[in-house]
Amino acid sequence: MSKNNQSLIRAGCLSAIAVLGINAMGLGFPLSLQPAQAQIFDENTSIGVYEKASPAVVSLEGDGATGSGSIVRSDGLILTNAHVVREMSVVKVILSDGRELEGEVIGFDQSGLDLAVVQIRGANNLPTIPFASSGSVRVGQQAFAIGSPFGFQGTYTTGIVSRIDPEKGLIQTDAAINPGNSGGPLLNSRGELIGVNTAIYSRGNAGNIGIGFAIPIEQIQPFLTAVNEGRAPRTARDPNPSRDRSLTTQNLNLNGEIIQGSLDRGDNMMSADRSFFDAYTFEARSGMQIEIQMSSNNLDPFLILVAPDGSHVARDDDSGGGRNAKILATLPLDGKYFLVANSYQSGEVGNYNLQARVLNGSSATRRAEFVLQQQGILGANARRLNDGSLYQEHRFRGLAGQSVSLRLESPDFDTYLILVDANGEKLGENDDFTEGNTNSQIEVRLPRDEIYRVIVNSYSQEGRGRYQLTIRGQ
Repeated sequence: MSKNNQSLIRAGCLSAIAVLGINAMGLGFPLSLQPAQAQIFDENTSIGVYEKASPAVVSLEGDGATGSGSIVRSDGLILTNAHVVREMSVVKVILSDGRELEGEVIGFDQSGLDLAVVQIRGANNLPTIPFASSGSVRVGQQAFAIGSPFGFQGTYTTGIVSRIDPEKGLIQTDAAINPGNSGGPLLNSRGELIGVNTAIYSRGNAGNIGIGFAIPIEQIQPFLTAVNEGRAPRTARDPNPSRDRSLTTQNLNLNGEIIQGSLDRGDNMMSADRSFFDAYTFEARSGMQIEIQMSSNNLDPFLILVAPDGSHVARDDDSGGGRNAKILATLPLDGKYFLVANSYQSGEVGNYNLQARVLNGSSATRRAEFVLQQQGILGANARRLNDGSLYQEHRFRGLAGQSVSLRLESPDFDTYLILVDANGEKLGENDDFTEGNTNSQIEVRLPRDEIYRVIVNSYSQEGRGRYQLTIRGQ
């Protein structure tokens, strides 16, 4: 931390003391402090905040995801981020003293804020974090974050409130927040919760560069009231942005024209991971083959294509070469499609190029074998089959008599692939296509003109990670 930043922190702290007319943290320091005394005061304030709050900060683990949380009720009610526990019903809770308990995910914010609560089963007399008063946060005041970045539980960082976002109300802080801090508390100098840490700003790196964001106490209190009154839903709101009628969308021409776009902090934001996105729509017919590419030197592009009925057609991260994204798909329905031009990391901003075109003529002939090319991750957002294994579902339109080949590959888990028709009848399944190879493949002739469902699954309950699904048809 620079000397200038230290001075700012001390100045902000002393200013708050002067306004309140009290001694710091009950430590008995006079209001008029010399520089050496101010440094001692600053250190004692920081130590006092950690000792007061850290016993009530927990680590959360489940389905390959990790995060942090704050105990806000002595019976074990934990406040955290929705994206930490989304699609989970039970999580492992690790207390500050090392005890491991089981927690049940019991509520999500119904408006789509990145908030959720976990209830520790059979708990009582646990330490809690008190709340700051609504409207008490000021730019320049000290801020303290506790959490489990990269799995290091009980990590403590300090900084100031750098900004309060006037549009989204988020608290911006330079206190270091990294992956794993999500859901943990942002505190004031009295050890009171002023926000829930939810995202970092980065330019393609996974770590903190001095800009983090927290959901403020003013937005947290209504959610907890809904929890206490039994009004909070037990499942997260559908994160599909195409269902949000308040979104501003742009028309996307399928003529190969290159669109120059930009993601910035004023754009739409995914509630699940706080990443920014632009929304596009276009009209198309069933059976049309399209190619959509998104490239950028500033951010890691991520594309999501949604069908007229709200189902996901495809999503992609790196199929366009390097970090660029590309979707190649045969569209399943007539109507208006919705495209999300997104960033893979939360908080990424910068310029990008977007290009969409219909494949016909010679292009369609060369690429006609592709029905769908899809990258994904089997993890915290996946659903579970009856045997407890994770799965995700993809769909494509097939024709009667069409021969299709489906291939599922993963460097991280033992794949299992299932193909079913519109009535749920199983047409094929496969575990290992060849001996000694954990990838899966199905070859089948389709019986009817209809939309078929592909189940991307892992062979075991523990399987999770990256995958690529490729469907070719003739």
